[in-house]
Amino acid sequence: MSAAPQKKYPLWLGGAAASMAACCTHPLDVMRVRMQTTTGKTTFINAVRGVLQQNGVRGLYTGLTASIFRQMTYSMTRLGAYDFLKNSMSHHGAKKLTTGDMVICASTAGALGGLAGNPADIILVRMVADPSKPADQQLHYRNAIQGVYRMVKDEGASSLARGLAPNTIRAILMNASQLVTYDFFKDALLSANVMQNGMPLHFLSSALAGTVATTICAPADVVKSRIMNMKYGAGGPGPIGLITQSLKLEGPRFLFKGWLPAWIRLTPNTICMFVFLEQLKNAVDIFRGPTLSRDESRPS
Repeated sequence: MSAAPQKKYPLWLGGAAASMAACCTHPLDVMRVRMQTTTGKTTFINAVRGVLQQNGVRGLYTGLTASIFRQMTYSMTRLGAYDFLKNSMSHHGAKKLTTGDMVICASTAGALGGLAGNPADIILVRMVADPSKPADQQLHYRNAIQGVYRMVKDEGASSLARGLAPNTIRAILMNASQLVTYDFFKDALLSANVMQNGMPLHFLSSALAGTVATTICAPADVVKSRIMNMKYGAGGPGPIGLITQSLKLEGPRFLFKGWLPAWIRLTPNTICMFVFLEQLKNAVDIFRGPTLSRDESRPS
């Protein structure tokens, strides 16, 4: 896999494109978190019905400000760091990167993104899960920024690191598995002359990569959501204790709760994000004036 030299673009473009995609797929993220934080048996249809009964259609966009906040921290960092690391390891295109090199770049970028986006992830989980809690346990964050302020004020600055370990592990797994499997499926389909390079190929490769990435990340995603959703001051068994306790009460299937909405969300989210990113880059090129054509960007 070669790493061709690319033009430099503002760091915020990745976050902006991811935020635009999140606005399109946020209702599925709401369903994912609701299913992951529910300890009883539930289905995707029941989760949708519960949200609509509690808050109507508006409930499908609960926590949207936190979702955008997350994309402007997590996605902006992971996309920017990935491009920087890839360019550095390839010596600006002079060296052909191996699959192992790409995994290292993607994993490192994912870890940095997980660290940067952890506070926003906590707020997102809490805002989405809040309506399903008993009235005396609801937090009623007005928006993401007010949520961060409330957390620091009521729980201390250390609360912003809650669930950091499973969240970082999940970010590493997601970034690495999504990147590597996307490239694998895309190259395999092209090599076999099954499809030509274009949107249909990108769509199919993203769908296959999304399936692998969602499955690999599901356990860490569930544990991360449950830890972040714990009531402050109630203590907790920690990641290992939570897994052990949940396995006893719910069985191993709990590790894949919310898999369907997570999978449904990941595919269109990936496609939308990179379509928006391409258009934003084109807009930057137009603003800068006539320039040499750049290489086609690839999902990462």
